[in-house]
Amino acid sequence: MTAGELLELQVGAPAAGGSCVARAPDGRVVFVRHSLPGERVMAAVTSSTTSFLRADAVEVLDPSPDRVEPPCEYARPGRCGGCDWQHVALPVQRQLKAALVDEQLRRLAGVERPVEVEEVPGAPAGLGWRTRVQFSVAPSGRAGLCRHRSHEQEPVERCLIATPEVEQVGAERRLWPGACAVEVAADGAQRVVSVTSREGARRGRPQMPDVEAGVVVDGSPVRLPHGIRHHVLGRRFEVAAGGFWQVHPGAAEVLARSVLDVLAPQPGERALDLYAGVGLFAAFLGERVGPSGAVLAVEVDARACADAARNTADQPHVRIRTAAVSPAEVARSGRPDLVVLDPPRAGAGLEVTHALAALRPRRLAYVACDPASFARDLRVLLDVGWELRSLRAFDLYPMTEHVEIVAALTPPQF
Repeated sequence: MTAGELLELQVGAPAAGGSCVARAPDGRVVFVRHSLPGERVMAAVTSSTTSFLRADAVEVLDPSPDRVEPPCEYARPGRCGGCDWQHVALPVQRQLKAALVDEQLRRLAGVERPVEVEEVPGAPAGLGWRTRVQFSVAPSGRAGLCRHRSHEQEPVERCLIATPEVEQVGAERRLWPGACAVEVAADGAQRVVSVTSREGARRGRPQMPDVEAGVVVDGSPVRLPHGIRHHVLGRRFEVAAGGFWQVHPGAAEVLARSVLDVLAPQPGERALDLYAGVGLFAAFLGERVGPSGAVLAVEVDARACADAARNTADQPHVRIRTAAVSPAEVARSGRPDLVVLDPPRAGAGLEVTHALAALRPRRLAYVACDPASFARDLRVLLDVGWELRSLRAFDLYPMTEHVEIVAALTPPQF
């Protein structure tokens, strides 16, 4: 089947990636975007392999009662790929995410567990929550967003899931000659624009429009501020422009509270924070274990480690180590009482998870942004006798299929 060919399909369950599953006349699986379970649609093929097809629902013949009109004009077949589910009623989005988590746990980890995806304050009607947005820049200098599974740009006038503070910069309505990417981050009155040159950092800087924001070009500060200060549970965190911070305004607090709740750190305990980023969890663990305890935070990104060092400067018992998380790095961390594992989307992986299992901490908090990779790592721990004590899921990415998980695990002796 070729791109553009139309298929009449009966749509089934949701699938990872923001699609729903259907069957083509030849028996191949079809991942259909812009559809809902139970719908009958006309779908245009967008790509094909020998085992599956991808398609967009371009006409809905039998709509689901859970279908709504997408609030954004760009959330349509063939256009912006940033939002998966603007056509789905918000409460049903959370039900679909719960179904995806449930399916991955059952299929990959052998775990039967009811899942509820919790709403997090800060995203009214599922919009206006994204505090950091990266735009691609066309050779013309126009900023826009990318289409689904493509580097092709969709020019936009505004992004409805971006916060008003991000939109005040107006990146989409300005020209950025010489740039290939522009990232806008904002928190309240603080705004920073990070620009990446099309030619590269050593071959001249792009022309900058006049923006009311700090500016960093190719990692070099141009105009203050050079980062964003966030406040979480009474602590201040500094994040350099282009550095990682949760994009939902309520995410840092809800994740920090959840991790502390499941770990219940005590004075004098030793904690290990893997993939520590700018030190969000390390800082609060440091507060709880106190000077008689110790926290080791491991992070491969040197810039994030510099931020983490500043964010924990008041706690000499918190150490920041710039290193990749590996089995050897885990083994040399000693015997921690507590572990926080917050890996990237690919998960920790078989070898690192086995190394963690050998440490046998009192409790491990796993913070996951991908249900499938989490389920694979969970299976490794369950197979050597660990127990899944609790699991919570949070809707930190409304209008998309993404979900955040915080799980508590204990080794066999506890």
